[in-house]
Amino acid sequence: MRDTSRRRTGIALAGLLAADGLVHLYWATGRTWPAASERDLSLAVLGAEVSFAPSVVLPLAALTLSGAAAVLGHSYGRGGRVTRAVTAAVAAGLAVRGLAGLGWAAGLLDSPPGPFHWLNLVLYTPACLGFGWAAARLVRAR
Repeated sequence: MRDTSRRRTGIALAGLLAADGLVHLYWATGRTWPAASERDLSLAVLGAEVSFAPSVVLPLAALTLSGAAAVLGHSYGRGGRVTRAVTAAVAAGLAVRGLAGLGWAAGLLDSPPGPFHWLNLVLYTPACLGFGWAAARLVRAR
C-alpha cells in the first residue's frame, strides 16, 4: 500500500471511529438523537433495550476515540507495535460485527423487527465489512 493510500485509509478509519466516539459522548449527555427516546435509540442501534447511561456509553466513547488515535498513528507510521496491534483489533472487531450483521441479514441470528433490521442491512453491516477490510489492509501495510 502506498503512503498516500495508507494515510487516506487511516484518516477514513479514524474519522469513522472518532465520529462514533463523539456520538457516544453526545448520548452520555442524555440526548437521544436521532431517536425520540432512549428506548427507540436502543432498539434502532442495538435491536434490544439497553441502557445508554453515561456509565455505559462513556467507556465506549473512550475506546473508539483511543482506537481512532491509534489507527491514525499507525497510518502515519507512528507508534510501532502498539498502534499496529490496536489497528488489528479494530479490524477484527469490525469484521466480527460485519459477519454478525450478515448472520442477522440471512436469518441465522434473531433480528428483532423494527428499524434495526433495515439499519443493519443498509448501514451497519456494509460499513463494518468495508471498514474492517480497510483496517486489515492497513495492518498489513509496511
